[in-house]
Amino acid sequence: MELDKTIKKRKSVRNFKNKKPDWRDIIECVDAARYAPMAGGRYTLKFIIIDDEKAIEKLAEAAQQEFIKEVCYIIIVCSNPGRTIRDFGKRGEIYVRQQAGATIQNVLLKIEEKGLSTCWVGHFVDEQVKRILGIPDNVQIEALLPVGYEFRKTKSKKEIDIDNILYFYKYQNKKMKKIPKMDV
Repeated sequence: MELDKTIKKRKSVRNFKNKKPDWRDIIECVDAARYAPMAGGRYTLKFIIIDDEKAIEKLAEAAQQEFIKEVCYIIIVCSNPGRTIRDFGKRGEIYVRQQAGATIQNVLLKIEEKGLSTCWVGHFVDEQVKRILGIPDNVQIEALLPVGYEFRKTKSKKEIDIDNILYFYKYQNKKMKKIPKMDV
């Protein structure tokens, strides 16, 4: 699948078939994470693949989202920000979040390319998820990615008009013509 097509096709799915994907496909999706940019070359992210029904049920409760119970796999994305914060100080906290987002996007695109579906879940009770999976206190949970096959194909997400998000030379300048010299 071409990258542009994959990017445009990707969407959040909350209705899944009761069909288990091949575990090798799940590992390939996680493998795509290794190619995301990392601040200072410090790889801070870890992944946990869950396929146990009871654990999935508990994670759905921790996220307060019933649809999660429908999947056969959940990928948990975690980060250990210690080294990045040590190397970059307070700014390291921002870098960890940025690299987590870039990494998650790689995984989402690979999931789409594989013909699978997911929904990036960022709402959950951290303490519950940590307790269920034995995650240490110093590790942050970045996302839960329930993975499966879409129950019924739905329309892709609404496109955002580029004119609503793009500026030139200065915030809120929508025209590409040069503006007078900036005071910097």
